[in-house]
Amino acid sequence: MLTHVRTCCYCGFKDYKSRSRTIILDCAKYNRVKKWGACNRASEDCIRILSNTNATLNASVKKHVSIAGRRSDAHICAMNEFVLQPRPEDSRLTENVSGIDHNGEPLDTKVVVERPLTLFLNRQEIVTMMTICDYPDYLAVGYLINQNMLDPNEEITGIDYEEDIETVVVRTEAQTDFEDKLKRKTLTSGCAQGTVFGDLMEKFEDITLPTEVKIRTSWIYELTKKINTVPSLYLQAGAIHGCVLCEQDRPLVYMEDVGRHNAIDKIAGYMAMHKISPKGKSFYTTGRLTSEMVIKAVQMEIPILISRSGFTAWGVELAKQANLTLIGRARGKRFVALSGQERIVYDYDPEQIDDEPERLRRKGGSDNDAA
Repeated sequence: MLTHVRTCCYCGFKDYKSRSRTIILDCAKYNRVKKWGACNRASEDCIRILSNTNATLNASVKKHVSIAGRRSDAHICAMNEFVLQPRPEDSRLTENVSGIDHNGEPLDTKVVVERPLTLFLNRQEIVTMMTICDYPDYLAVGYLINQNMLDPNEEITGIDYEEDIETVVVRTEAQTDFEDKLKRKTLTSGCAQGTVFGDLMEKFEDITLPTEVKIRTSWIYELTKKINTVPSLYLQAGAIHGCVLCEQDRPLVYMEDVGRHNAIDKIAGYMAMHKISPKGKSFYTTGRLTSEMVIKAVQMEIPILISRSGFTAWGVELAKQANLTLIGRARGKRFVALSGQERIVYDYDPEQIDDEPERLRRKGGSDNDAA
């Protein structure tokens, strides 16, 4: 944030960050092609921020997204493996730091970069999330859908992301007001401190998951191998969770983030914006099988949830209530199912599966489920 004070001739705000964010929110009031005025005593920083904001607004005019009807050609046919996958080569997502090891020897290592991202739905501020910010549009849409603030059939008229002020705005045709819902806040157990609003069980009891879907043990073993060997931020820097949308033994969309709830929300946004059906799909996650993860999987109508980590009691209880197949501690040849066991088809001898290599073991890769 800039330390010097100037007043914008458009909105009168003296705080640059707030002022720029307000301009984004109020842009519908103005002619979008109009040039934004700089401050009365403009600095280079002010001009740069307003110029970037104006460019964002002008670009968003051309972007009209319908999450009910948009579908790219890549999804008309069967999806390929890893349509989206982690990008460890992206220099924005990690940075090099120096330190010492247990022997006192100097070392250089990579660490994941987390950033705040403030989400607005139309003119209303919803939440500030800590995220790696690789797919802010998918994260924003998925979060709103999983919070029951955005219907999958609702028309989205624009998604504006402004990196300078760490803000993403989702715009809809319909007016929205979630003031009462935002007063009822629950902090979740997720990394990066997830937040859910309103009634946690909203829509949960009305969803019936399909019973005819099956998960073969050979698919579990194959998914585990593919997901844990593909290049990822975890293998490069650690300290991150992953969530993967799968179909049979094929990983389709692999998202990572500092919180497992962010990773699953990004997949929800991707599925909605590309109109991907949950039919026949499953989820694989690296984190604990908590109540929040179970609720989100059920809301997304995904009948099978697999994790390499362990369970929480409420997560198991909710999974049984929804008849969700809940498989945890899936690593190497081992796994444990505590709900929906009737969907599991034992078609492969686990003795033919090698134990997981030490270099691929994650935080949840031992008998300790703290992940």
